[in-house]
Amino acid sequence: MASELGYTRDLLVMPFDHRGSFLEKLFGIKGRQPTAEETKVVCSFKDIVYDGFKKALSMGVPKDKSAILVDEQFGEACLMDAKKNGIAACTPTEKSGQDEFDFEYGKEYAAHIEKFNPLLVKVLVRYNTGADATMNARQAGKLKELSEYLKKVGRKFMFELLVPATEAQLKECGGDKGKYDTQRRPGLMCEAIVALQKAGVEPDVWKVEGVENPADAKKVADAARSGGRSKVGVIVLGRGESAEKVKEWLKVGAKVPGVIGFAVGRTVFWDALVGFKEKKLTREAAVDLVAKNYKGFVDLWTEHRK
Repeated sequence: MASELGYTRDLLVMPFDHRGSFLEKLFGIKGRQPTAEETKVVCSFKDIVYDGFKKALSMGVPKDKSAILVDEQFGEACLMDAKKNGIAACTPTEKSGQDEFDFEYGKEYAAHIEKFNPLLVKVLVRYNTGADATMNARQAGKLKELSEYLKKVGRKFMFELLVPATEAQLKECGGDKGKYDTQRRPGLMCEAIVALQKAGVEPDVWKVEGVENPADAKKVADAARSGGRSKVGVIVLGRGESAEKVKEWLKVGAKVPGVIGFAVGRTVFWDALVGFKEKKLTREAAVDLVAKNYKGFVDLWTEHRK
């Protein structure tokens, strides 16, 4: 079974597949796996996000355009509930917190994908064409393997591309990360997309960092759809930025052909989870805040999409 490359309808994703950063920044667990008791607590916090997503659906977020993105380790119950209730779910395959891409479950990745029947299978990859060429080649080889497997079994592929600055690139920008983001990163994103395509990596959806300039957003979308890939989509990730910054990115993206949605996670759920952990919010209030924040981004996208 094979599937046509691309994904064309709007895709409004609630990602909460964070693992390493989630453990460290929310629970202070670093450099080790959580205990069984700690795992239960972490899972309960993922449940809050999922319940917020479901509440947003009840508030009018379109079910046919929305999806969750959550990991098996702490979100298995969410994935199984989504599968049971016809909620679109995406699952990650990468090992969390690695500078170089590797499979979370090694050679067993296929079995873990098939367990949940996901709408899209996602990878997070740090790839800069100006970085270590040998590492880039190793990553591309594994990603091509996954790409070919997903095409063979008819599953859609979501590629989250991060392009961190090399020391030399940051130096060229005077050490200013903001300047790198606006002046260098958009072009490097396009270069990375083209390089990965040439290496045989063929995502249906590229999940990319937002850009402020509409012309840059168009260049990224054009790179993703080049070479006959006219149905490949691009979605904008939140990167844990402020709501104001994310809104700016979404307003730009919503008007660009080929940009089909967003995946905004921490900006949606972080304050709610911290508030609940610090006992400043009840569980119900935390769920309500997640729902309100997610629906707010959906409404913004819908308004500017018109």
